[in-house]
Amino acid sequence: MDLQRWQHDSTIVAAKPSPGNDNFNDGRSDNRVIETSIPFRLDALRWSGFHTRVVLALGITWILDGLEVTLAGALSGALKESPTLQFTNFDVGFSNSAYLAGAVIGALGFGWLTDRIGRKKLFFITLALYLAATAATALSWSIASYALFRFLTGAGIGGEYTAINSTIQELVPARYRGWTDLVINGSFWIGAALGAVSAIVLLDPHVTGPDLGWRLAYFTGAGLGLVVFVMRMWIPESPRWLVIHGQPDRANAIVGDIERSVTGHVQDLNQQDLNQQDLNQQDLDRQDSRRQAWPKIKLRMRDHTPLRQVAHTLFVVYRQRSLVGLALMIAQAFFYNAIFFTFALVLTDFYGIAADQIGWYILPFAAGNFLGPLLLGRLFDTVGRRAMITLTYGASGLLLALSGYLFAIGVLSAETQTMAWMVIFFFASPAASAAYLTVSETFPLEVRALAIALFYAVGTGIGGVAGPALFGALIDTGSRERVFAGYLLGAGLMIAAAGVAWRYAIAAERRTLESVTRPLAFVE
Repeated sequence: MDLQRWQHDSTIVAAKPSPGNDNFNDGRSDNRVIETSIPFRLDALRWSGFHTRVVLALGITWILDGLEVTLAGALSGALKESPTLQFTNFDVGFSNSAYLAGAVIGALGFGWLTDRIGRKKLFFITLALYLAATAATALSWSIASYALFRFLTGAGIGGEYTAINSTIQELVPARYRGWTDLVINGSFWIGAALGAVSAIVLLDPHVTGPDLGWRLAYFTGAGLGLVVFVMRMWIPESPRWLVIHGQPDRANAIVGDIERSVTGHVQDLNQQDLNQQDLNQQDLDRQDSRRQAWPKIKLRMRDHTPLRQVAHTLFVVYRQRSLVGLALMIAQAFFYNAIFFTFALVLTDFYGIAADQIGWYILPFAAGNFLGPLLLGRLFDTVGRRAMITLTYGASGLLLALSGYLFAIGVLSAETQTMAWMVIFFFASPAASAAYLTVSETFPLEVRALAIALFYAVGTGIGGVAGPALFGALIDTGSRERVFAGYLLGAGLMIAAAGVAWRYAIAAERRTLESVTRPLAFVE
């Protein structure tokens, strides 16, 4: 049999540089052009055990984040009662803002590294930081030490956001991408439920003392994080990232392994595959029948993408998409962090709920937040991104304004308030996840992680860091009307973001990433 009839999957062709082409001059390209079908092969795969393992291994990070945020909220009462720390409401809000500030810094720094050195390496760096900082939080001795360790914990989680959202987009087939992204991000609320249960048990005065329960709760987060180290071994480096960064052979090997685990054979054999001794006649016959089926794209390999080109791409070439990303990120960050970080304070200060009972109210709240992405996520791949983003942002904003008014006039009980939040965040949870989905799939691969980091940082910096401190101060006034004013601000931001999405959002559903946005390394 003539083995030359199979076309190289990743044909490398020498190419002369084009004068003034930033795509490879500034990025220190080796001037090689690769012709590859890897993106189309990845998108053609059916759902498999491999993809399920990816969801589990990536979703665990959002579980950790949910655990962290919930503990911070549910433990606020215990921190105020702690004989060592003796927090005020302002101290609670300040330390939560420190966590979010750390997430902003971590997202930017690690986002830059993710695009530079790859997705997989960052998984372990950021996870190690998270584990160390969470364990240290349990040993805090003052407001300053607690805030510092929360800042470092946030930095680890912020770094995870960028690497993980990039990996979801680049490994999951196009027709499942929206639902998968929303469910993984929505798994935050599984962690929230775990945090609530931990708080119920560990804050019980019959189980632990007033200064021990909250410390054990943080050690719970660190212990769960250890499991992630093993699960991360399931996830390979992104083949799309490897191809552009001059490692086509490694990319082909990874895609081949994925294809064998899904279909039992390699979908598009290259010469290296053909030289392996474990190939059989069935593999070759299948490849021969499919040889003409796979489109290819040409990419110029590069070492990195310079920051000057990143800025030009985000704010000149894709200015409109950046507007959408920023609007969605800022609105959801304020909406979520301002309300959820002060969830316990509202229940304790306005409804008289004991600190050790807060966890019971978080459980239904968490259920609504997880069910939203789970049940509505499919519609983002069928009805479409634009319609669903508009619906979820608009509905959550309107519902918050309504429930805020009912809170202001005093007709809600702790139970009905919780039910109202449950319904609101059934829509707000997929809306928030859709912000990450939008940013991660509408910008070129070379700047994807840094784009996620930048928009997350700006959104969290404007909406998230200020929100908890602002609401902490509003709650301290004891005025329902002033808290309602804060709710109206959050509702207005969500409704405005819905309008931006309806006008400018990209229809990226069921489309390969390279058709939504061509890589900067693309060659005509």
